[in-house]
Amino acid sequence: MRIIAGSRKGRTIVSVRKDMNIKPISGRIRQSVFDMLRPYVTGSVFLDLYAGIGAVGLEALSRGAGSVVFVEKAGICVKTIEKNIANLGFSGNARVLKADILSGLKWLEHYSNYEGYDIIFLSPPYRDEDNLPLAYTSRTLALIASGGIMSPGCLVVSQRHKKEKIEMPPGLETTREVKYGDTLVNFIRAIDHSA
Repeated sequence: MRIIAGSRKGRTIVSVRKDMNIKPISGRIRQSVFDMLRPYVTGSVFLDLYAGIGAVGLEALSRGAGSVVFVEKAGICVKTIEKNIANLGFSGNARVLKADILSGLKWLEHYSNYEGYDIIFLSPPYRDEDNLPLAYTSRTLALIASGGIMSPGCLVVSQRHKKEKIEMPPGLETTREVKYGDTLVNFIRAIDHSA
């Protein structure tokens, strides 16, 4: 896997063994998502939830994000993200945090200097170790909506399996949904009540 564009274009992203049940975002989806995010990435404070090997956050850094916070529960992935950050020379702009996202997100405001995140990307795992379907997206969106971690105008991008139904929490709305094979990507914003 490689960085698609930006200052580190073509550089390799280290992955984990194929038997680890970690499925990094495909290059096609990553390219498409960042084409849509292009006007918002430069200088942004970016949060990569369920970061896996860090491909999305690393792509954001390559494309000019001001800083990226990666949150991942699996220790092997945390070490892999740290290795990728060091290999690509992003140590000054990145933080890797080992945490269970579903236990709450409010504590993450500290890592955005209490300004909130401009872009939040989440790609929860589709299946567990026993290949049973998981459904973490709605719970994670609810934690984002109530966590006080979004900057004004924050854009949330959610990737999930097409069979996973989601409930949009109060305060958030989908502005765009794109299908890629068995994957759905939603672009979500806070509802502006001032209009």
